[in-house]
Amino acid sequence: MALTVTADDPRVADYRELTDVALRTRWEPPHGLFIAEGELVLRRALRAGYRPRSFLVDAKRVDQVADLAGTGAPLYAAPPQVLAEITGFHVHRGVLASFHRRPLPAPAALMAGARRLVILEDLNSHTNIGAVLRAAAGLGVDGVLLSPRCADPLYRRSVRVSMGEVFAVPYAVLDAWPGDLAAVRAAGFTLLAMTPAPDAVPIQRLAAADRARTALLIGAEGAGLSAAAMAAAHRRVVIPMRGGVDSLNAAAAAAVACWELGRTDA
Repeated sequence: MALTVTADDPRVADYRELTDVALRTRWEPPHGLFIAEGELVLRRALRAGYRPRSFLVDAKRVDQVADLAGTGAPLYAAPPQVLAEITGFHVHRGVLASFHRRPLPAPAALMAGARRLVILEDLNSHTNIGAVLRAAAGLGVDGVLLSPRCADPLYRRSVRVSMGEVFAVPYAVLDAWPGDLAAVRAAGFTLLAMTPAPDAVPIQRLAAADRARTALLIGAEGAGLSAAAMAAAHRRVVIPMRGGVDSLNAAAAAAVACWELGRTDA
């Protein structure tokens, strides 16, 4: 049974001002929470084993998601204008959920048994983080490692852009950056640094030995990889470009490179 709420109801405090990135960053990780937007995304979170704290839905969609009451978490409902007052935007998907976060795996545990990784350095765009994780899930990457200054993969926009695939790809944070890259090398991965530099090896020409167990290093938009991260790599690789374009954005480059490294006929 859905419980009707008003804009000032303290029971829906988890959903306040969802468009305020600074506020949400201060609220969600310290409280061990994240917000999922859209029915498809929240159901993927449930299937992945995340524990719901509550649901907030458009009153017109209560029947559509009535089964969520069986999770044991309260199901709150309100008309669209009230949802907008609570969240700060028009919730056109009509379904939101607050979930409890889970402890992240240790990098060593994530690397054990993995064959292909993506490592992101200071990628601070939530949209790009979500798109990279979606590509990683779809293209067979075993895990993603993040530098400490990367955007939060469980921020609402990241989760939405990933279409919930953030729940399908394990990720961990390399706290001692870039020193922890040495541990990735020690685990037997070939570190491939993506760069548009003219002396980089076209990624499709990598030797078989360099493809056996790879960790693809990708930097932030504009700045690219730091000199320290570049120096830690075994190889510098590039996606050859045409028409005077120097590079793709981080998420597109990650998708192309992950596809290339996953080819079985290479």
